[in-house]
Amino acid sequence: MAASLVRASHLVHAYDLSEQAMSAAVASGCVAARSAADAVRAGDAVITMLPTGGHVRAVYGDAILPNARPGTLLIDCSTIDVESARAVAAERNSSAPVS
Repeated sequence: MAASLVRASHLVHAYDLSEQAMSAAVASGCVAARSAADAVRAGDAVITMLPTGGHVRAVYGDAILPNARPGTLLIDCSTIDVESARAVAAERNSSAPVS
């Protein structure tokens, strides 16, 4: 996904716990972020692909929601349980600024 976005001329700040995945991302033209929070702070859109609902809940709770700017588009492409997806959406909605 990251490499495809780079090929489409998007600036991609990438983060992964896997050094191998990060090396591949950088080799494809991504900018390496030091953490998920740093990657989130840099973008207008955040795309996540994580292995389990627990990972999604943790990453969104710890790194994404506290660091995303207002109006940032959050896209989760993980294949997870409905309850985790709804919980993260509810957390996002409760932390979103009211206009």
